[in-house]
Amino acid sequence: MTSPNSGSEHEGLVIRDNRRIDPKTGEVREGAGKAADQSPPAAPAEEAVPDDGLASQLAERTADLQRLQAEYANYRKRVERDRVLVREQAVANVLTEMLPVLDDIGRARDHGELTGGFAKVSEALESAVGKLGLVTFGTKGDPFDPTVHEALLHSYSADVTEPTCVEILQPGYQIGDRILRPARVAVAEPEEPAQAADRSASDAGDAAAEPEDN
Repeated sequence: MTSPNSGSEHEGLVIRDNRRIDPKTGEVREGAGKAADQSPPAAPAEEAVPDDGLASQLAERTADLQRLQAEYANYRKRVERDRVLVREQAVANVLTEMLPVLDDIGRARDHGELTGGFAKVSEALESAVGKLGLVTFGTKGDPFDPTVHEALLHSYSADVTEPTCVEILQPGYQIGDRILRPARVAVAEPEEPAQAADRSASDAGDAAAEPEDN
């Protein structure tokens, strides 16, 4: 018979002491508690199954966002374009009201009356309207263009080969591509064929009527 203190086996029964602290020494036993600390391996995560409905909604929302971005970009461009047009229209309206003043300055300059302080004021005014984009056009000898010229006088001349501005009665003004006032001009055209033929015949008759020198 085995005493209770001599071992832990009784009739084939094995009893294991799994206590972490040795009751005799009071120290932590090596390897104790490792089994308790180990956790079973986690089960593998299930693979995500694609959802056709979710993908369709995502594509639809993406398309909506892209459409909104395009509409906003077009809105910004339209607002900027309208802002520029409104500014140009306002400047054009102001400059149009000033054209008679500029005409008076031009006439005074042509007559030699632009002197003294009035000359400095006129130069400052012309410089200011130039900075706003006002441009003067119309020069003697320019080909006549009905889109930018207004013919007030008309004549025929043998000195031109096409309709030509032979006199600038009033200069034209424009801002950018906008014509504020066409140049008012006198236009000369080449002689009509009938007139040219009559003049040639008249010259030939005059030459025949002259007596020959003996």
